[in-house]
Amino acid sequence: RNNTTKTRMLVPKKNRKAVYQFLFQEGVMVAKQDYALEKHPDITETPVPNLQVVKLLQSLCSRGYVTKQFSWRYYYYSLTNEGIEYLREYLHLPADVVPNTLKKASRPQRLPVGRDERGDRRDRGERGEYRSRGPRNFDDKKEGGAPGGDYQPRFNREGGRGGFSGRGRGGFGRGGAAAGGQPRE
Repeated sequence: RNNTTKTRMLVPKKNRKAVYQFLFQEGVMVAKQDYALEKHPDITETPVPNLQVVKLLQSLCSRGYVTKQFSWRYYYYSLTNEGIEYLREYLHLPADVVPNTLKKASRPQRLPVGRDERGDRRDRGERGEYRSRGPRNFDDKKEGGAPGGDYQPRFNREGGRGGFSGRGRGGFGRGGAAAGGQPRE
């Protein structure tokens, strides 16, 4: 047998159609890099093995119909404009049907925020409150302010925690007497 020959995967038409319908409807698709997964979790109407989903999307990617991004054992696929046209023809859909990624999300109507006599906004909410307090004097010993001018930091070389202590003295796996360190008490 020659190693350069490629094997093709035969995918049933109902599985191919289910994957293509979901991909066109959402515009994006996520597939875990788990080829033994018996059923893809997003496709509910027909139980499609995850391997078939990955291979179908790999085929679409090689033809330029989807883009692929891989991160942390997950494939992230998104349709290109050519892919939208291809799936529209394959699924016999009208031209006015578009994937969810191309639909505009409707925003709830926001009420206009009024301004006070200085021209500042009145309703600042939680995040804007800290700006409205005015300048702070950091020389005071107030909570949350910077330390005063007489602050002298101490860097403890012996005992305590933190800092680089030299070779073989800290961190994970610090051994006892067998590792050359001091036995624990």
